[in-house]
Amino acid sequence: MSLQLIQDLIASPALHDYLAVLKGARNGFVYGVKVRFPHALVMSILFGRGDWKARLRVIYRATRQHALNLAKFVSIYKSLLLLQKKANGGKERSADSFVAGLIGGYFVFGSRNAVNEQIVLYVVSRVVASFIPRASTPYSSGASTPPHSALPIVRPLPPDSRYFTVFAALSWGAVMWLFQHRGESIQPGMFNSMKYLYRDSESWSGLRTLLWHNT
Repeated sequence: MSLQLIQDLIASPALHDYLAVLKGARNGFVYGVKVRFPHALVMSILFGRGDWKARLRVIYRATRQHALNLAKFVSIYKSLLLLQKKANGGKERSADSFVAGLIGGYFVFGSRNAVNEQIVLYVVSRVVASFIPRASTPYSSGASTPPHSALPIVRPLPPDSRYFTVFAALSWGAVMWLFQHRGESIQPGMFNSMKYLYRDSESWSGLRTLLWHNT
């Protein structure tokens, strides 16, 4: 197969939707590595147990799981969108994205483990935050739709500053109350971070553990 034939196939409008699934899987994997690896590395340095060989295994497993799960989810989501579109005569319906996300989320992120729990909680926080009334002007910078795209240009609007202030206050008030009175209900990664900030800072044995080392 010649290079020109491959280029023609890649540029073919008839294959665009199918190749979009492949590229979506690729982007999901790459993004998962970029997001999870530094997070797992920092958390392992701060709160990890065992020698560095054991910690590296934890970092690898978390990064691999995050990357593969995102790749699988994007693949399932885009494939289901395509199937629904074809079943509806080439037209997308408003509920298609919800159905595809529902099924993908069930099969990919439905198993409860540390990585999936963090991702789901992150998504939930964004869903809740989306209900804050929006400001009238978009963010000053951000991702935009390429000029050649047929999709409409959509620029995210920031939350209305008045409502965001209330939302931030309520969020921090709620999470601090939970930490103080119902710590068992907080996600472990966040709990460890909060413990480091608010409880470990309550004790020290001398100048060394006051300013240099935590314990």
